[in-house]
Amino acid sequence: MTLRLSKIVMSLCLAAFAFLVAFGNITDYGSNFAFVQHVLSMDTTFPGNALMYRSITNPTLWTVGYWLIIVGEGLTCVLFLIAAFKLWQARNGSGKEFNDAKGFVVIGATMGFLVWFLGFMVIGGEWFAMWQSSTWNGQEAAFKFYMTMLAVLIFVNQPDHDLA
Repeated sequence: MTLRLSKIVMSLCLAAFAFLVAFGNITDYGSNFAFVQHVLSMDTTFPGNALMYRSITNPTLWTVGYWLIIVGEGLTCVLFLIAAFKLWQARNGSGKEFNDAKGFVVIGATMGFLVWFLGFMVIGGEWFAMWQSSTWNGQEAAFKFYMTMLAVLIFVNQPDHDLA
């Protein structure tokens, strides 16, 4: 039972994290919007780099990009909440029932991976050369986020057996 409760708590913690990130992006909109603006406009990358053709300087597109991030974070929160609820419902069930309840953990971790790996590492980091910026670089933080989600995903997906 301890392992099952741990898996539920970890799913709830990831939901709380995604909620706080989305909530922070909404309640401190300007500060976080500036991050997206600078990354997409590539205005703090190496001067004269050959990748500047990728930059986006349209404020409407900055807003769309920012809201895609916020929606992804919000969905990650909701999916992990559903995951924790499904696991909670199955906590006293057979090993098969508990294992079958893990689907939303996989979906939540996938959504989080899309936000922080695809969004921040692939698109922000590589396409918009965020790695070149010493000021507007979220790669290290994003790495911590998606690696934590992957670690929880691996732990949660260890097979559960019938309770003794």
